[in-house]
Amino acid sequence: MDTRCLDHSMTESERNQFEEQGYLIVENALPPDHIAPLAEASDRLIAEKRQAYNLGPHDAIDVPDIIGKDSLFLNLIDWHTTFPKAWGILGWNLCIYHSGLLVTPPGDPNQPAEGASVAWHQDSMRVNDEIGATPRPRLSIKIFFFVSDMSEPGRGNTLIVPGSHLHDELAVPEDGHSSPEGAIPLCVPPGAAVIIDRRIWHSRSLNHWNETRKMLMMGYSYRWLLPKDEMTVKHLYPGLDPIRKQLLRDNPSNNSTYAPEEGEVALREWLQQHDPDAAAWSSGERRQSFRPDIPIVTAAP
Repeated sequence: MDTRCLDHSMTESERNQFEEQGYLIVENALPPDHIAPLAEASDRLIAEKRQAYNLGPHDAIDVPDIIGKDSLFLNLIDWHTTFPKAWGILGWNLCIYHSGLLVTPPGDPNQPAEGASVAWHQDSMRVNDEIGATPRPRLSIKIFFFVSDMSEPGRGNTLIVPGSHLHDELAVPEDGHSSPEGAIPLCVPPGAAVIIDRRIWHSRSLNHWNETRKMLMMGYSYRWLLPKDEMTVKHLYPGLDPIRKQLLRDNPSNNSTYAPEEGEVALREWLQQHDPDAAAWSSGERRQSFRPDIPIVTAAP
């Protein structure tokens, strides 16, 4: 794995931001020369989806399961500026459970503007109904890579309510188009990445600009959580290094996702060699509490 990851380990201020607000912006996550190739690869998938489903130029498009469709997307799963944040949040027993391309074209000028095309929600659907805990557990995160300019509002920006990941309910105005109190648009330039806790309340918004919003997404979860999309990646396994195999669920056994033994989790071994503190933090050995009101409890030997 790229040792540049070690230069982008999660800082204390970043961790506090994420724990308190439920999101983190990574500026300049992608270099400028990567933007156009990613946009071109995205355009190919957009054209294929439009043709296959007879979609019009103003229809929003979601393309799931993109990792196996282009090596450029595969490279994002362990990208050196963002992957360290993923293991900094979830620890070393993580993998990819979901990926996608999210596209919002400009609205049709001949149609009246309506409310957001997706209601305010927390990710993971049935998990939120069935998990039986308050507040609901994190379980997963998403990293969004922006290949279009979202530096100003009104461009189909994702809307979020900072800090709402700690609340199981959200008061939404009944008029169907107003945003809840505290909502903000994610305004970032191309090349930035945004990491969100799956529990943060968020929504799409309309695109009033003259360019299409394109956003690539990589979702990380624990290895014992089932994937959300088809994860059509087995054809990639022969050419992957051990950490990428872990991320794409080439597991030695189902049990290893729950009780991994030595040698079964490549990222843990890499961290033990390159960043022992991160490996120890991730294994629960006196993990620092970022809620000072909650004491750290360790199991008896």
